[in-house]
Amino acid sequence: MMLELTRVYHFSAGHRLANPALGPEANAALYGDCHRPHGHNYYLEVTVAGRPDPVTGMSVDLGRLDDAVRARVLAQVDHHTLEGVPALAGVITTGEGLARAFWRLLAPAVPGTLRRVTVVETAKNRFQYEGGEG
Repeated sequence: MMLELTRVYHFSAGHRLANPALGPEANAALYGDCHRPHGHNYYLEVTVAGRPDPVTGMSVDLGRLDDAVRARVLAQVDHHTLEGVPALAGVITTGEGLARAFWRLLAPAVPGTLRRVTVVETAKNRFQYEGGEG
């Protein structure tokens, strides 16, 4: 029996949407107001799956999960400008781009099997990535 666990984390970060292949006017036209520096109070939801341990009853060690998320993502992005984070080099910091990048950072480090990474950027914008191409 596999069970899924979703853990929710919070971080605050600044960013601006820009494609480095485009000039300032093209980025402004493409991304609107979001091409200017601004910030968000993000939520990061990490879903992992595992089989319950017969002794503890837990499918995933929460301490190990928290440690992995803190080290691989939160310590790098919280209260930083996302474009300056080395692990995000080359990533356009849309919610979609962040979800894929965070998956790449977390997949080798989390206990259990990583099933889903969700980036909640605003009350209206939620971006979910479940691995695979991208």
